[in-house]
Parts: sequence; C-alpha cells; structure tokens
Amino acid sequence: MDKIIIKGLEVYAWHGVYVEEQEKGQKFIVNATLYTDTTRASRTDELEDSIDYGSVCMMINDFMTKNRMNLLEAVTNCLARKLLMSYPTLEAVTLEIEKPQAPIPLPFQSVSVKVHRSWHTAYIAFGSNMGEKESYIEKGIAELSEYSEIQIEKVSNMIVTKPYGGVEQDDFVNGAMKIRTLFTPHELLDVLHIAEAHANRERLVHWGPRTLDLDIIFYDDLIFEDDDLIIPPVDMANRDFVLKPLLDLCPNKRHPILKETMTQLYGKLEAR
Repeated sequence: MDKIIIKGLEVYAWHGVYVEEQEKGQKFIVNATLYTDTTRASRTDELEDSIDYGSVCMMINDFMTKNRMNLLEAVTNCLARKLLMSYPTLEAVTLEIEKPQAPIPLPFQSVSVKVHRSWHTAYIAFGSNMGEKESYIEKGIAELSEYSEIQIEKVSNMIVTKPYGGVEQDDFVNGAMKIRTLFTPHELLDVLHIAEAHANRERLVHWGPRTLDLDIIFYDDLIFEDDDLIIPPVDMANRDFVLKPLLDLCPNKRHPILKETMTQLYGKLEAR
C-alpha cells in the first residue's frame, strides 16, 4: 500500500488531565502516515483521485482545537477514526501525537501516543425463527448501517433452513452480509448484541428460538478465541445455514484455519 506522510504538524490545543493544560493549552506535534493507492492519481494527475494532505492537515487542526479531551490516547484514537471515515480512499492510518510540553518535572524531549488503525472486512451471519422473521433481519441490517464505523457492502440471499442443535422449534431464515468496519472484534460484537437486544432477543435456551441472531464468522483472516468470542466459529464447516450464504458472498474466501474455500467446504458438507 502506498503512503502519504505528514511530519511535524504543529497544533495548539487544550488537551490534558490538569486544569492548567485545559485552560492555557499547549503545543502538540502530529505525525501521520496515510495508506492509500496512488495508482489512479499517478495516471490522471488530478488531486481528486488522491488524498489532499492539505485538507487532512486542516482537519487534524480543526479536530484538535475544537475538542478537549483528558488523555492523549483518546485524542489519537478518535482522530484516527475520524480521518478514516472522512476520506473514502484512505485504507489505514498510522497516527502519532506528541506532547513536548507535557507537565513532567524532569528533563525530557517529548511524550507521545502512536496508533495504527484501518478498515477491516468482516462477514456476519444472520438468522431468525420467531415472529416476522424477515422483518427482524431487515431492521437489524438497517440498524447496523446507521453506524458510521460500518459499511455494508453486500447482503446474501435469504434461505430457509432447519433448526440446528436438537431443539424443537420453527424453521430459520438465514443469510450473511459482508461489511467494512472500523470496530475491533469486541466492539463489533457489542454492536451486534445491541441490535439483537433491540429485536427483543432472549438467551433462554442454548440453540433455542430467537428473534434475531447476529454472529461474526470472519474478521479479515483473524483467528481469535476468548471467553466471549471465537473467530471463526468452531463448527461452521458443518453448518449449511452459514456456508450457503457465504458461498453466495465469497465463494473463494479461504477459512483461515482449514485453508479451504467456501466452495470446497460447502461441497464437502453436501457430499456428507
């Protein structure tokens, strides 16, 4: 990925924990690396096909002077996310904000916070087997689309499937969607749970009926597990209600652990 680099941008702003910092302000130094594809701009020689680094500098200055935050960590993360949401061709940003006049009673050159943030591609499975199933799903997708940190790129066809897990219940309507997101996996999980809660989802019986089910299947090629989240789901290769919609969305995507495409996994499941 190509880079546009901004070094040593000086901004006078009012961020800090102490009252004096918030009242008098101080100088901050901003360094930014913008990751984008400059190929089109190199062919057309038109600014609109690139990222206007002058505009970026003005946005950084505007954001830092109009907002006041206690922690440099908050400023850096919020600004990185704003930049990514403001420039459509910006895929990732490395942002460092230095605080050379920090209130430290010892000789020092500077302190800083440096982050790298980027857009991520995730695949979300959805399902419902209670009430107005399609309506629950459509409202859930619409709710997700309202987040500026989520861009819904493609939604699969909906399919009707039999319940999975041995609990007697109504058939499901299932599908999946491809999204771009700035949320971390756990932030994304929280957002999905909020949408489920708005659909009056209740977790009373494992594998039981539900108004709306939203699950992270893939997040880039991440392999992740903790007490709350497993990516990709352990048993997804045996779930036709997951694989069939993914076959519609991304037939050639490889499972990061099994190393087989959705086409291959679905073919094996069909053969069994």
